[in-house]
Amino acid sequence: MGLSIEKHILIFIFIIMACASAWASNYVQPGERYDFYDGVRGLGMGNAVVASVDDETAIYLNPAALGRVRNYFVNVADPQVDVGQDTPTMEGTSLMDPLNPQATLNDANKYPGKHMHQREQISPSLVMTNFGIGVLDSYDTDAYIDSANTYHYHYWNDQAVTAAFNLSMFSGIWKIGANIRAIDRTESSRTDIPTTSTGLSATSMINGSTLFSEGFGIGSDVGTIVTLPYAFLPTFAAVWHDVGDTEYGINHGSQYSTTYRPMSTPDTIDVGAAISPIISNGVRMVLTAQLSDITQNVEPTYIYQDPNIVRRLHGGVEFNFNDVLFVRGGYNQGYWTAGLELDIGQNQLQLASYGEEIASVPLVGSGGTYTPTQDRRYVFEYAFRY
Repeated sequence: MGLSIEKHILIFIFIIMACASAWASNYVQPGERYDFYDGVRGLGMGNAVVASVDDETAIYLNPAALGRVRNYFVNVADPQVDVGQDTPTMEGTSLMDPLNPQATLNDANKYPGKHMHQREQISPSLVMTNFGIGVLDSYDTDAYIDSANTYHYHYWNDQAVTAAFNLSMFSGIWKIGANIRAIDRTESSRTDIPTTSTGLSATSMINGSTLFSEGFGIGSDVGTIVTLPYAFLPTFAAVWHDVGDTEYGINHGSQYSTTYRPMSTPDTIDVGAAISPIISNGVRMVLTAQLSDITQNVEPTYIYQDPNIVRRLHGGVEFNFNDVLFVRGGYNQGYWTAGLELDIGQNQLQLASYGEEIASVPLVGSGGTYTPTQDRRYVFEYAFRY
């Protein structure tokens, strides 16, 4: 007697959770984990993307998934806005405050203990089977003042061009892909800015260095996907991000020409698995899970004890109704996620909410404590493509 669809799903979840426990490591980077690119679909599905991505975002998330694209399309514009739960209160009607370092500090001073998060990005692209090219412009701001009156400020602006390709083998069972990106990064990640500062700008000097650093670099990701030709198409995938680390020292960049360069991005490896049951005529399902950064390859000065594997564990589900309506849910770092998409003709509207872990993990041997802290976030994207 064959197994029911429910039993297949339960077995799949058990296998993924067991593998995640076996791959677990004891170290993570401090505080929030930042990704070069986040898509709304993935965020709604718990940010479990390496085994489930099947659209233009494969350029950034797993280039091997370009082998799943069955036609070509042009993504003309897809503005995306991502805001944290406290951000509307902190910025009020001044929606551009997160792009201004002094305005960001002023807002943090007015609301100590609240966390500002805002990300805007746009990523037009051209995608066809086994090849894609995209342009990304993204801005990310996170800022808050903690109980010790220390100001935590993170700003990140990426301007990048990425080209990706894929090679499918064994009748499409095995796919392997890679991308290469040219990136101009502007960055500030500081905890030494006085809360009484005035007139802050990108070139303000703080303890001997400019507030912002900027540099140009070349980075690459390599991904693979294996899809077995059995019921529910069991899929296993891995992506090696920032192969050999991505450095930003080729030149000074194009915006501020600062003397200082952004920190290098250490390479990481994400692994995931997925199954794709057909529920009924016109209704399909994707169930996926992922463990991020399985090697815990962090810079030596940033090695922190991780008391809980859930900071790197992701899972998600998607129900597809006739390729028009998509309903999503998931698990990201211990918090629920949800998403909705409406795809009609050339128009695509996506919404998602997810919880992000923002607590810093204490240094090994420091005696500090770790208290999980969620920042609930909301994402909107409209895309026009043909």
